[in-house]
Amino acid sequence: MKFVPLGIEGAWLAESPVWNDSRGIFREWFKSVEIYDATGIEFSIQQANVSQNHEGVIRGIHYSLAPEGQSKWVTCLQGSILDVIVDIRPASPTFKKYEIVDLKAHEGDALLIGAGLGHGFISLEDRTVVSYLLNSSHNPDFEFGINPFDETLKLPWTEMANTSNFLLSEKDTNAFSLIEMEKKHLLP
Repeated sequence: MKFVPLGIEGAWLAESPVWNDSRGIFREWFKSVEIYDATGIEFSIQQANVSQNHEGVIRGIHYSLAPEGQSKWVTCLQGSILDVIVDIRPASPTFKKYEIVDLKAHEGDALLIGAGLGHGFISLEDRTVVSYLLNSSHNPDFEFGINPFDETLKLPWTEMANTSNFLLSEKDTNAFSLIEMEKKHLLP
């Protein structure tokens, strides 16, 4: 596994080889010892989630303020997504910066998203399946979101997708802006 640091501190692209043969494909997509060796993050899995998504689904921008922190390991198991990582740490030199990473199931890449970063994605195909490993369990008291169409961030959803028919949860649609969350002292 090769780790490529992204332009936001605490975020890496993990490139894993994919082996193809007449049966299909095989890949190793998670190894905690390699994560630690490359990043210094001890990633002990506390929760695993899977979402299946229609084309145009936007999930996020989500983050956790859990006292122990919450890092994510994200990969696409079927279909493709454009994953968005947002630096929502006001004290960070890259505050408000975002990275967009193309994750396709057949390419074998994954993302390590460190604690304190916002995360979301858009599904580019029907029946796209995304897996998330978390190093701390979901706790609704510490889970927050930023509206994916926040004017401060100006995420280019329309340019990223082949559709303008976006599907969002009510929670994401009604989420506050980054500036509102900062005023509420609800950022990392």
